[in-house]
Amino acid sequence: MLASGDTPREYAARTMHFNVRDGIAERIDRPVLICEAEDDLFFEGQPQEVFDHLTARDKTLLRLTDAEGAGAHCHVGGQRYAVGKIYNWLSDRMPVSETSGPAASV
Repeated sequence: MLASGDTPREYAARTMHFNVRDGIAERIDRPVLICEAEDDLFFEGQPQEVFDHLTARDKTLLRLTDAEGAGAHCHVGGQRYAVGKIYNWLSDRMPVSETSGPAASV
């Protein structure tokens, strides 16, 4: 049924073993964006913990707040705002020139 399990429950159980412990976070050498919701009920403190273990030169911890309307888990209520911030981060690292990309071939 699923790539990592025969049932949704088995899949969820297997994902519990995924982590960035034991030096995995320290081996990441690409730009990293970690988003943190101010009032996340499920991952409180985890974004900061992962961020602290990263050794990548380009790492960003983006804190999204209730005041911005994006402080809930998965930034519910402020997803457009969050996606805009994420897009800006990406575009700063992967600029598109006028001579490249799909629009250039039109």
